[in-house]
Amino acid sequence: MATAWLVVGLGNPGPAYARTRHNVGFMTLDNLARRAGARWSKARGARAEVAKITLADAEVTLAKPATFMNLSGDAVAALSRIRRVGPDHIIVVHDEIDLELGQLRVKFGGGDNGHNGLRSIRARLGTGDFYRVRIGVSRPAGDRDPIDWVLGSFGASQFEDAKQEIAAAGDAVEALIRDGLAPTQNRFNN
Repeated sequence: MATAWLVVGLGNPGPAYARTRHNVGFMTLDNLARRAGARWSKARGARAEVAKITLADAEVTLAKPATFMNLSGDAVAALSRIRRVGPDHIIVVHDEIDLELGQLRVKFGGGDNGHNGLRSIRARLGTGDFYRVRIGVSRPAGDRDPIDWVLGSFGASQFEDAKQEIAAAGDAVEALIRDGLAPTQNRFNN
């Protein structure tokens, strides 16, 4: 039987958030689904959109929670149970303000670092032992509120940089499933 993986992109639903920094996880999964020619559908039993793809002989469910960021764990826990995927086969793709735009990091485990989506997933799974693909969106300058920053849209030139990073994050997800953690970190942790 093929190995099953659950890849979750974090973001907020709706067109008002589509091009915000907080939605780079959704954008990465849209990119992965497009590459594979997969279509999104509503998940049964979970508040999420899902697309099924095959990577390196693994059955992969791509998922975008249909809840707001701070409730992402509800969809992840439901999909984990329904798809019978343990935390060690879950990859969460999310924005990271502690990395500059253009930086990418892949890791296993860790805390939530103030990220409400990760906090929700950790709480609902009962562990932080899952993979993360962290996409740099930079920290806001000056006294700007980080929440306003991540909920803000990329500027035109920033969005071009972000699109390259989103494509690289998709490559990192594929490499993680195909090659494992250490080779993926060696290739992508810049």
